[in-house]
Amino acid sequence: MSRLIPFDNSYARDLPGTFLSAQPAVPAAPKRVFFNDALAHDLGMAKELRDLVPEVFSGARLPEGAEPIAQAYAGHQFGGFSPQLGDGRAILLGEVVGRDGARRDIQLKGSGRTPFSRGGDGKAALGPMLREVLVGEALHALGIPTTRALAVVATGESVLRDTLLPGAVLTRVAASHIRVGTFQFFAARSDQARVQALADYTIARHYPDLAAEPAPYLALFEAVIGAQARLIAQWMGVGFIHGVMNTDNMTLSGESIDFGPCAFMEAYAAGTVFSSIDHGGRYAYANQPLILGWNLARLAETLVPLFDADQDRAVDLANERLEGIAARYREEWVAVMAAKLALSGRDAGDAALADDLLAAMEGQGADWTQTFLALAKAAEGDLGALRAQFINPAKLEAWLPRWQARLAPDAPARLRAANPRIIPRNHLVEAALTAATAGDLAPFEALVAAIRQPFSDDPALEPFSLPAPQGFGPYVTFCGT
Repeated sequence: MSRLIPFDNSYARDLPGTFLSAQPAVPAAPKRVFFNDALAHDLGMAKELRDLVPEVFSGARLPEGAEPIAQAYAGHQFGGFSPQLGDGRAILLGEVVGRDGARRDIQLKGSGRTPFSRGGDGKAALGPMLREVLVGEALHALGIPTTRALAVVATGESVLRDTLLPGAVLTRVAASHIRVGTFQFFAARSDQARVQALADYTIARHYPDLAAEPAPYLALFEAVIGAQARLIAQWMGVGFIHGVMNTDNMTLSGESIDFGPCAFMEAYAAGTVFSSIDHGGRYAYANQPLILGWNLARLAETLVPLFDADQDRAVDLANERLEGIAARYREEWVAVMAAKLALSGRDAGDAALADDLLAAMEGQGADWTQTFLALAKAAEGDLGALRAQFINPAKLEAWLPRWQARLAPDAPARLRAANPRIIPRNHLVEAALTAATAGDLAPFEALVAAIRQPFSDDPALEPFSLPAPQGFGPYVTFCGT
């Protein structure tokens, strides 16, 4: 096969011993379900590839230049450490440098067993792979760093979960798949040489300006803190709940990754959990900033030996950075909320203003997206839509004058630019995935088209902007493994 995909595989080339070779299973009857033409173009892939999607993106036919590997990583899963996880149902085909000069991974997910499968079948069901499309495209359209789906191919086979489901392979595109858990894997084995090699590679790939720093590994840790604090603040701003913030799901690049039991919050409640397995609420909406710090502490544990030759000083340097994470996140969150509230300049009371709106929303059934969207009309003097979000608007009424006093002169326009109208509403996601599993892709395709236009005021998109009808829920999501 000609070079349909311009692979340049630096991870396999530069980091021997951090992966194992793996070959995707050949599916029975691959069929294209989804293909992201715009993303393929951005990645510099040949136009002819479109006709070969079923073969290439199912694993049936490896394109020239692919070096399929399964990456090693460990991870804390719901607080418990697993020293060996790795790509149990994913295979990295290789990397491409896109038209923008950025290097990205091309990975198959659901392509069969690997040396890390730990007894699993390595396969994936169609519904969860399409959920990855929806969430990735939604976050991307909202300007939030994320992995994205390039393709979904049905395999023509069934996978057994609670029941038999149609199988599928997702092609995921990522800035990289380097995770906190990747560092943990080698640190747990006291393989300091590979921890350092991985850190050097991460700097070269994601933070090249840091190579010249006098303390590059400490600078790397600070950069990851900044990237992840910004990411989680952005999640919080759109009401996104990841659902499984294990250390193997936190990237060094600062991208969102692994969309299993995730969902966008509708009625605001700080303790919202959607995951069927998160019984204690570890990854609830309001806990995401806390888990940010916890996960970064685990990363620090792997990097401490690189911070300074003096162990005590190295620990002190790590602790100084860890102690600053809460403030760094708060700074990023206040910036997100200030934009969502269209505040004029910056004021010491902005954090309290944002906090107090959330306190007013708590327990009121106020839809997260609709409430912030209604602020634009409120800034123009029409408070009806905003008040309608509250069972008892007393706290809202007390808050409004403080907010109005802080509004920027062009507040309505700013509010409409900062607050989306369309998110992947949970009832629409479930309806689309159920229909797709039964063979009808029309609802899924319509939903993808809508979530790619989150700020559109097109009247035709109104059905995609409305909250779930009465009787829907409580909503529960599953990891899909």
